[in-house]
Amino acid sequence: MEERILDILSSVMHPAQGADIVSLGMVENIHTNQNTIKFNLVFKRRDPLAGSIKKACREALGATFPEYKVSILELVREKKPEKAVPLQNDTENLKDVNSVIAIASGKGGVGKSMVTVNLAITLARKGYKVGVADADIYGPSIPRMTDTQGVQPEAEIEGDRQTIIPVEKYGVKWMSIGYFARPEQALIWRGPMASNALKQMILQVAWGELDFLLIDLPPGTGDIHISLVNDIPLDGAMIVTTPQAVALADVEKGIDMFRNPNVNKHIFGIIENMSWFTPAELPDNKYYIFGRGGAEALAAKYNLPLLAQIPLVQSVCESGDNGTPAALEDGEVFKALSNIF
Repeated sequence: MEERILDILSSVMHPAQGADIVSLGMVENIHTNQNTIKFNLVFKRRDPLAGSIKKACREALGATFPEYKVSILELVREKKPEKAVPLQNDTENLKDVNSVIAIASGKGGVGKSMVTVNLAITLARKGYKVGVADADIYGPSIPRMTDTQGVQPEAEIEGDRQTIIPVEKYGVKWMSIGYFARPEQALIWRGPMASNALKQMILQVAWGELDFLLIDLPPGTGDIHISLVNDIPLDGAMIVTTPQAVALADVEKGIDMFRNPNVNKHIFGIIENMSWFTPAELPDNKYYIFGRGGAEALAAKYNLPLLAQIPLVQSVCESGDNGTPAALEDGEVFKALSNIF
């Protein structure tokens, strides 16, 4: 039975290393006792993907042995290097990146990821070299919005250093935790684990030469944001909002976070999304269904430039859902974002 278990586990892949866990030597001490299957899962270093790998093991074994309980002991055996090696969380892979910019908002649902994706494509169309890191650990949307779901980035291993190769499409380099988990899979991580995974999604990626690296932050002002500003060499942030008063109130908290003396990061300005509604059949009409002038007043209050106002048009939602971002065409979104830089 142990051989059958080993054979089943050989179907479980380590996403970042491109090989199955058996051939990587990660499975040890398989035992069966009454209705329990036990084995050790050994990692060479602390791995933010450990939880999803263990879940995949349980699902694979459960399909063949549904009557058995699966018990997995996770072990970390860090090999002490004979000589010093570069840390996995250093900034070596960012040395050829000119500007690192966070796209942030204190509130969810304002279209921050849509803005990030379309801004990246707009910059790429203008001739800039651009990368995007999807830092929304709990709700990664970049794979769906770029039609790169199911893609598994390759990894290069040199000595004790592992580098992830970003996905390239539409002239932009993309990286997201969504490439290492199923679309429906919930990543149930506490703050430190999520922050560590985020740093890997940025610092462990072979970005190469970039004019801009845009980081799509999750909403809020919590652990992930603090970890980012402390460990990533940010040049500043752009704040995304919608015209509603409830959104503006939360966005003010985001502005306050970046201006806090312990953070002190430059804010380039504010981008207002869903500024007005324009029906396709009436392209010259503007309907301010979420209010009007909110972002302008906010920008004036904090002495920040209003970088862009993006209208709400049906094609933006459709293009995001089917993975062909609106900025690929010379429409309202491209026009609104093309004047930021």
